[in-house]
Amino acid sequence: MERKTGNRPPKDNTRETRLKAALKTNLARRKAQAKARAQGAEDAADDRVTSSEEKDS
Repeated sequence: MERKTGNRPPKDNTRETRLKAALKTNLARRKAQAKARAQGAEDAADDRVTSSEEKDS
């Protein structure tokens, strides 16, 4: 009996493609988290400035 190979890419190529996609997703998520943390720190600093200005009044 002959085996039909079809149009499947080699197994290693599939794994590599999957890993590339996972890496891209992880990097995007980490970038978004860093941006959110930076924005949160900036907002907290703005709140501290506003609070100290209100106390001075």
